[in-house]
Amino acid sequence: MSKEEERQRIGQRIADLRKGQGLTQNDLASMTGMQRNHISRIEQGRYSVGFDTLQTIADQFGMKVDFV
Repeated sequence: MSKEEERQRIGQRIADLRKGQGLTQNDLASMTGMQRNHISRIEQGRYSVGFDTLQTIADQFGMKVDFV
């Protein structure tokens, strides 16, 4: 799997989790202290997410980073 495909897969997983909990990108941004456009880029696979960012997002869903 290419890096681009992996970014898209992770982004889609985050989007699915967010939507599954009935959250908007704005909601997730507020919960994580990130900007909504940053969440959007992550979900679209346009941004390479670092471990700390993934951990911050995973914490909001009560998961470990290995959820991706």
